[in-house]
Amino acid sequence: MTVVTEPHSSPFTENTADVIVVGAGPAGSTTAYHLAKSGLDVLLLEKTEFPREKVCGDGLTPRATKQLVAMGIDISEEAGWLRNKGLRIIGGGVRLQLDWPDLASFPDYGLVRKRDDFDEQLARQAQKAGARLYERCNVGAPIIDDRTGRITGVHAKLGEEKREVTFHAPLVVAADGNSTRLSLAMGLHRREDRPMGVAVRTYFESPRHEDDYLESWLELWDRRGAEDRLLPGYGWIFGMGDGTSNVGLGVLNTSDSFKELDWREVLKAWCASMPEDWGYTPENMTGPIRGAALPMAFNRQPHYTKGLLLVGDAGGLVNPFNGEGIAYAMESGQIAADVIVQAHARPTPASRELALQRYPRVLKDTYGGYYTLGRAFVKLIGNPKVMKIAAQRGLTHPMLMKFTLKLLANLTDPTGGDAMDRIINGLSKVAPKA
Repeated sequence: MTVVTEPHSSPFTENTADVIVVGAGPAGSTTAYHLAKSGLDVLLLEKTEFPREKVCGDGLTPRATKQLVAMGIDISEEAGWLRNKGLRIIGGGVRLQLDWPDLASFPDYGLVRKRDDFDEQLARQAQKAGARLYERCNVGAPIIDDRTGRITGVHAKLGEEKREVTFHAPLVVAADGNSTRLSLAMGLHRREDRPMGVAVRTYFESPRHEDDYLESWLELWDRRGAEDRLLPGYGWIFGMGDGTSNVGLGVLNTSDSFKELDWREVLKAWCASMPEDWGYTPENMTGPIRGAALPMAFNRQPHYTKGLLLVGDAGGLVNPFNGEGIAYAMESGQIAADVIVQAHARPTPASRELALQRYPRVLKDTYGGYYTLGRAFVKLIGNPKVMKIAAQRGLTHPMLMKFTLKLLANLTDPTGGDAMDRIINGLSKVAPKA
């Protein structure tokens, strides 16, 4: 991507705002919503047109549910949301059903909704709050002030005719996902020492569509060869409430099998091993198998530099414990918006910059220690033998699995919680915040 420099004194053209947010996924729309609610002028630029499909499990934990409530989204069943009570874990010959924990800080239920509709709801909510949304706006090169080296806007191509436009703002938020072309153009590259996951999923017409528990299969067997092989990943089955189930796999790049296998074929074989009356057969498939990367554990840093803030997948905020991305995308968007609002109110460039430098520190204080624990966890379960022993022995101890659910889903009360909360919070606090 070409970086376009512009003299500091150049007049603004086309469109100006207090903040430009590139990408209207959960991270970008949440950022734009909270900025607009605080009175800032926000441009929200989305390269596609809603509704549009995204690869996702479509299952939302109580962390994401809390963020939807904070945005004023109608999450009632009448509005098309399916609630779930918790997580059903299958592995080692054991089937364990765990309710979401009863906490002061988070609701005791999760939600399910397809991403094509989910993302549009968030974007429209940001619009209602006052953000100016441009769909079919393909952002290209950043505009760099040649005196300060700061980003001051972006070039883009707008609409079907790909009309060239220029947008200007003193701050830009990169919410453009794992590929984050904007971050790359600003010299921010992915850290190779951080885990990367891959999700592959499809939809089936199924009688299990109204299941009120998210289902996770901890043992992922490849039974296509002469010998069965345990793979470094997990499977999921989420009822969508609309006659279909979302069925997929989450796989980590920490194993030797990561690059050698065609994970779409593994998913097909895994589905074929399911009971026939569940309906996970080719003739019941309602769409193609699709895959997407899961950038984990702060795999792109720094999260703020020279007028650019990274949120969501652009900053590698996917939880390494469970592959959850939406909750952290939305939370980082809210954190970024809060920092920007405070910075905007400062009277001088130096004081504004001081406030903006706080953003990466808040992220590390909030997630750094927990993500460090998650990276250690990822290394362990990358070994199929370790995964097998953990599934066989851990699932026979419901109290241990209750603790594990809180740890994997990052659901604890920060103050006044139970002993499990205090242990998890204590471990996260003492772990390095890298």
